[in-house]
Amino acid sequence: MALADKISPAPREVRYAGLLTALPGFALVAIGILLAVTGRSPDLVAEVSYYLVLGVAVLACAAGLLFGKTWARSPSLVVALILVGVGWYAAGPSDQSVFGVPIMIAGIAVVVLLFRRDSRAWVLGQRPEETEEEAARRGGVSGRAAEREHDEPDER
Repeated sequence: MALADKISPAPREVRYAGLLTALPGFALVAIGILLAVTGRSPDLVAEVSYYLVLGVAVLACAAGLLFGKTWARSPSLVVALILVGVGWYAAGPSDQSVFGVPIMIAGIAVVVLLFRRDSRAWVLGQRPEETEEEAARRGGVSGRAAEREHDEPDER
């Protein structure tokens, strides 16, 4: 078993999506730092704070995916869809294809990775022998945790 599999229970696709989600987080933090160093706006503190808080939040979502936390999937999908929109606008109306196309590809890649079969099975807590519908009816990951607590004797 690889070290990454020991650290994170998430499938490889989810961890890759976490790495791709970290890129805009680092970019937002870098923009905040760059503004702090070179900015002269009267609202400089607010601008810097906005980019830093947003960047840290995106990095938290990326870390959640990397460490196999199911809560990070939805906000990471939102970030990816925003990236697709930003990339489309940069490539189309702004005529900045050099920046827009890679941004758009990164966003699409995260969406595809988080909707692959292994990623869906992970977020549902699906057992190897059951279908997605059965896992959803059982309650997914929370249902599996409740079953485990019910089956294990109290160790107090």
